[in-house]
Amino acid sequence: MMKNSMIHRASEFLVGLLFGLGLILSGMTDPGKVLGFLDLFGLWDPSLALVMGGAIAVGFFAFALAKKRTSNFLGGMLRLPSNSQIDKPLIVGSVLFGAGWGLAGFCPGPALVSMASGQPKALVFVIAMVIGMVGFELLDRFVHSPRKAKLNPI
Repeated sequence: MMKNSMIHRASEFLVGLLFGLGLILSGMTDPGKVLGFLDLFGLWDPSLALVMGGAIAVGFFAFALAKKRTSNFLGGMLRLPSNSQIDKPLIVGSVLFGAGWGLAGFCPGPALVSMASGQPKALVFVIAMVIGMVGFELLDRFVHSPRKAKLNPI
């Protein structure tokens, strides 16, 4: 069991490393690239659209293959999301994600890679992101979950 866990961790590390290298090589760790893509009426930079298109194509075929499988390539259990509901939390989260992305030029993956390469702006973004994530968890645990329990007594 220990050996299998180590193999999974090593494969996770290698996939993360490959993802980070892809972000660096494509220039997506540069917030200026992202902001250039979002500047539709100025000096628009379409390179992010090409990166997104490549990611969507890979994801499309990967998920089509994954839907036919019950285990991952290393033999572990494969759990794909089953919720397809578009609700208020999803919409609010998407708007906040997009606003943060547009203001800072970072999203979580590139921000972590940029932070590791020593970009101070990325460090500030990651700290703010972690504070937001912890704040959400605390609100969900202590505010929303007790309300749901009162509304749906067992």
